[in-house]
Amino acid sequence: MKKMINKIKPSILPIPPGMTFRNVHVLIATWFGAGLLRPAPGTIGSLAAIPFGYAIVMLWGQIGLAIGAVLLGIIGVIAAGAYGKKSGVADDQSIVVDEVVGLWIAALPADKNLMLWAVAFFLFRLFDIWKPWPASFFDNRGKGGFDVMMDDVVAGVYALLGVSIAAVAGYG
Repeated sequence: MKKMINKIKPSILPIPPGMTFRNVHVLIATWFGAGLLRPAPGTIGSLAAIPFGYAIVMLWGQIGLAIGAVLLGIIGVIAAGAYGKKSGVADDQSIVVDEVVGLWIAALPADKNLMLWAVAFFLFRLFDIWKPWPASFFDNRGKGGFDVMMDDVVAGVYALLGVSIAAVAGYG
């Protein structure tokens, strides 16, 4: 048990050499540092996406969240690609902007319903970890920022379907 606890010791990873935290690619790729936290950076990044996404919905509605997901997806491709090149790992675990976009996609049917945001979180994490095809295609290809983003976009779409079913069923 003690060995297992030591393996999941919380920590903060350094950013790649030649980059600083003031670099916009670092800020976006790590979602303001959330991806640098260990353990479970993907889960932490997904959690960090919720307050931003919920604020967007409160201010501009579901259309605003959809536009935000598309714009951040485009920016994320660039940031993830730059961060991956500097770190030497195309899909560096510190890159969590893909989780942010995926979660925002999953939460589109949730609107302002916090219970449905929780469903979106859990379903997105399930599909992000499981990576059913075509998410696995992009994850296995992993050639740059586009592939890094797309496996989570696909996971977000799968989760969106589940959240839509939950919303129609009156859950939350």
